[in-house]
Amino acid sequence: MKTLIFNGSPRPDGNTSFLIDELRSVLEGETVVVNAYTANVAPCIDCRECWDSYGCIIHDGMDEIYGHIFAADAIVIASPVYNCELTPPLLGIFSRLQSFYAALRFLGVRLIPKGRFGAVVLTGGGDGSSAHAESSARMFLRHMGAPPQALVTSLKTDSLLACEDDRAIEDIRALGRTINEIGKTKQ
Repeated sequence: MKTLIFNGSPRPDGNTSFLIDELRSVLEGETVVVNAYTANVAPCIDCRECWDSYGCIIHDGMDEIYGHIFAADAIVIASPVYNCELTPPLLGIFSRLQSFYAALRFLGVRLIPKGRFGAVVLTGGGDGSSAHAESSARMFLRHMGAPPQALVTSLKTDSLLACEDDRAIEDIRALGRTINEIGKTKQ
């Protein structure tokens, strides 16, 4: 089982990173974590080259990420909620999924197989809503052939850190067990 985790947090010791570490402690098989803040990925420039031929004309850290996407059995998007949305570097990476969408829409080619497992992990404090971030993450998972099947949140981190949020800890561990069970059925 190969699990790809997108980490949208800039903080290596923050709430999102804590939940990712908890998830990884339960997961079996190979796990790859893509850190949006260090991935060296430029956002889509809407050149529309992918409308005529598959692929992206920008060659940067996204080339390696595309390979991880193709190889993954499970994909998890984990992000703090900033201004009611996923973090900007994560949105920049996901803008490059345009090439998957364009291949299907304009070339009639489905590049990403269906049947993967997708999950969303969101953290945050403040008084904003996480609905937009969740909606965006769900859409990006669908573009990667991993329809969202689980949601884990810790959304009161200004008063209750994720490492103290017993419900979030149990939910993230349960997510790991679910991914492991899926892996066993694929063997």
